[in-house]
Amino acid sequence: MASIRRPAVAGTFYPSSPGNLKNLLEQLFSSTKAKVLPLPKFSKIIGIVSPHAGYEYSGYVAARGYSILKSYAPNPSRAIILGPNHRGIGSIISSSTKEYWATPLGNVKVDVEGVKLLLESSKIIDLDEYSHAYEHSIEVQLPFLQHIYGSNFKIVPICMMEQDKHFALEVADAILKILDPEKDIVVASSDFTHYEPQYDAQKKDSMLINFIEKLDVDGFYNCLYSMNITACGFGPIAVLMAVSKGLGLSGSKLVSYMTSGDVIGDYDQVVGYASIAFGKW
Repeated sequence: MASIRRPAVAGTFYPSSPGNLKNLLEQLFSSTKAKVLPLPKFSKIIGIVSPHAGYEYSGYVAARGYSILKSYAPNPSRAIILGPNHRGIGSIISSSTKEYWATPLGNVKVDVEGVKLLLESSKIIDLDEYSHAYEHSIEVQLPFLQHIYGSNFKIVPICMMEQDKHFALEVADAILKILDPEKDIVVASSDFTHYEPQYDAQKKDSMLINFIEKLDVDGFYNCLYSMNITACGFGPIAVLMAVSKGLGLSGSKLVSYMTSGDVIGDYDQVVGYASIAFGKW
């Protein structure tokens, strides 16, 4: 019998009913609430940064990012998905031991052979299901991927408890050893500034995104620490930056940005959400 990782946040971060989830995704993808910012004419996109809050908050921004990804990467065979470890349990950096990850829309197949190759390419990534069991950052990306790609892709999930530059660069090196730029996409799951006034959150996030767009990993970490920016998935973002730089891509561009305040109208303590596309133009 196949081993399956069951959803941890279906019914809380997104609907547990297949019909309700499908309807919500259709609404998010058709909504104009999160506007797409002016973008260069990409020749290719390798991946995106995507938020991971409840769909009612960050789903508009996530849908904009996935729409752009679909238009430039219409039929990938594999998605390498990186997310932070919010709960602080399990291994410092881990992939999954399961053969499938389930969502209300069906099972997503794990590229088991790809995971094995990833582990062979890295001394710091191991197999540990405990790290993934209750973590939402990777899980919430799956219904978006299923919505745009159906069941025609596999995943390599990577959960990062340690996110400092040394670890991010090592993970990026391991990914580059197994990556096929013509068939793979990379998703870095992260929200941005947490629980600060709207003006402060927008200002901090804009500064950090400036370094992300330039693929400046050193500047990114310096800005993150000096400004005390509480982007929770900074390690996954840095990995995608380093992978893009290793591939010789042009950089990244902000696709869409909102805060929770833009959604619910409370601007005192907001969380920032950004979709950012990485590619060549």
